[in-house]
Amino acid sequence: MHQPVDTPPRTSAPHTAVRAAIALALSSLLLLALVASGWHPLITLDREVARVTHGWAVEEPGLTQACRILTDWVWDPVTMRLLCAAVVLWLVLRRSAWWTALWLVVTVAVTTGVQQTMKAAVGRERPEWPDPVDTAHYAAFPSGHAMTATVVLGLLLWLLHHYDAGRPLFRTVLAVAVVSVAGVGLTRVWLGVHWLTDVVAGWLLGAMVVALAVGVHTRRHP
Repeated sequence: MHQPVDTPPRTSAPHTAVRAAIALALSSLLLLALVASGWHPLITLDREVARVTHGWAVEEPGLTQACRILTDWVWDPVTMRLLCAAVVLWLVLRRSAWWTALWLVVTVAVTTGVQQTMKAAVGRERPEWPDPVDTAHYAAFPSGHAMTATVVLGLLLWLLHHYDAGRPLFRTVLAVAVVSVAGVGLTRVWLGVHWLTDVVAGWLLGAMVVALAVGVHTRRHP
């Protein structure tokens, strides 16, 4: 007689994703509250990090130019959205995964809407320098570069896992994603266009969006 095999419930993955999203949302709200209230220790940390890194940026023009190229052409939101468009085409043409392609487009669009809404609502001023090495538009909190890179690359990694990509490919993309998400945040601080907490908020909110999106997808396609 065959013994019954216990299997985990099909909803475990969505529930895990939702729990992660809640934890990330609470962390984001806490950071937002501290920034909005001008909590002195945090604001002091922001200013000190900005002062030190700006001094380095002025003293190292070659490295600063490399950071500008990376943040404006390699890791910027436009490049991330073009990468997303390429993945959408692959999903439609190679996998006929129309629902997943739409899910990806909607998630990235929602990401843009969330970050722009928060920028307008918080209205945080960017760092100002007498000798700036770069410029940026709109309000500072959260970092759109950090949030967009986290969402797009996070979803790409999850899709590779979902479609059982080979281990070498997954590890390679994971390494590139980690370097890119960390790198884009660091370049924004180095170039003096964001406070450190703007970048951390972008990472947290981006990870929250990924967790929510994965929860939605796994609920529909366990």
